[in-house]
Amino acid sequence: MNDPTLPLSGLSSVGGKSVVARFDGGMLSSNSGVLALAEVEKRLRVAERLARCIDDPRCPDQVIHSVADMIGFRMKMIAAGYEDGNDANRLRCDPVFKMAQDALPSGRDLASQSTMCRLENLPGVRELVVMGRAMVDLYCSSFRQVPKRIVLDIDDTFDAVHGGQQLRLFNAHYDEYGFQPIVVFDGDGRFVGAVLRPATRPSGAEIRPHLRRLVRAIRSNWPNTGILIRADGHYCSPQIIDWCRANDVDFILGVAPTTTLRKHVADLETSTMARFEASKTNKVRRFKEFFDGAASWSRVERIIARGEVGAQGADTRFIVTNLANGKAKALYEDVYCRRGAADNHIKSWKTHLAADRTSCTRATANQFRLFLHAGAYWLMWGLRAAMPKRSSFAVAQFDTLRLRLIKIAARVVEMKTQIRLHLPTSCPDQRILRIVLSRIPQLAT
Repeated sequence: MNDPTLPLSGLSSVGGKSVVARFDGGMLSSNSGVLALAEVEKRLRVAERLARCIDDPRCPDQVIHSVADMIGFRMKMIAAGYEDGNDANRLRCDPVFKMAQDALPSGRDLASQSTMCRLENLPGVRELVVMGRAMVDLYCSSFRQVPKRIVLDIDDTFDAVHGGQQLRLFNAHYDEYGFQPIVVFDGDGRFVGAVLRPATRPSGAEIRPHLRRLVRAIRSNWPNTGILIRADGHYCSPQIIDWCRANDVDFILGVAPTTTLRKHVADLETSTMARFEASKTNKVRRFKEFFDGAASWSRVERIIARGEVGAQGADTRFIVTNLANGKAKALYEDVYCRRGAADNHIKSWKTHLAADRTSCTRATANQFRLFLHAGAYWLMWGLRAAMPKRSSFAVAQFDTLRLRLIKIAARVVEMKTQIRLHLPTSCPDQRILRIVLSRIPQLAT
């Protein structure tokens, strides 16, 4: 048994003075910035939105931790870097996490790991479908005004697993078993939705119903808002193109190069190569547009070709769109290429918030985990959205925000009429923390 009064051995003297360290500091926390996340959560009401989708089978008069409290605790754990459910056993008595759940530091401990595990296995398929709709409603409510047009980036990401999880599948490209969930962000980095699925490339027949549910949910909030779907080449299929046209949805998609398409750009590639050899510059890039289509398409579409020649040789890319306006160069560089930002959003969700921690046996539990990590994403996104636009924090990665603004030590002193937090005087980012806390109430909800 550890005795907090015993000094910590093995520390060297400093300046000729011995160093005596004991674990007797009292009520301390190294996560005082979680209180800022709690303020974001109060504005966005992420936990409440998800909890409303779940039928709680417990007897109401015997409930200690509500579903909303457990979801809120779990999301704040993930945002603070504690993505493992076992971490709940260590953090349930943390005074700051208690305060973030509107509980006194001296009050009852928060939910344990076993309670969290039961929560993750609670939602069924129907409840998860409703939860996906709630995530779309959360996305729509994050705007102060109804936008005239939104851009949705749809992509999938590989998620390796190492057990007997339902839906897992071997992917030869990654040489591992795993999932390949479809995720959707908007052009500004807001999280829109995520669907757990096996580790295969999604077909047009599979993607179409996901798009239908997503667009239907968005239009129930914004019936007159224009929607542009943006994705890479393996989302370009006749089912997707025909569905977008039939439902008044714009699209700009990558297209795999084919012999037919290359015939249209043979002269362009030759002339671009000649210009590169004559100019001796790093790269020469040119564009061409034409109408054509694959044999499986129901009609010809507007194709934009980007030909580029550099020191490593020629590279030609194609995109297809139903956008009638805009020059080829602008559509490719200013619209389609911005799709690359979605990779950064996936990185924030997957790497910084450990959204690939899908280790539950049941597929429904792993889908619920995707939503929990999506909720943590919204908390971090809200924290970043509250930053001044000219601040470097406004474009900071989530792990940077966590290290600078959440991992702040504090001594918690609970008094009769107030709770005092004694933060480090030497905290280098105290100014930005003051600004953020004053701006969080301005977030749209």
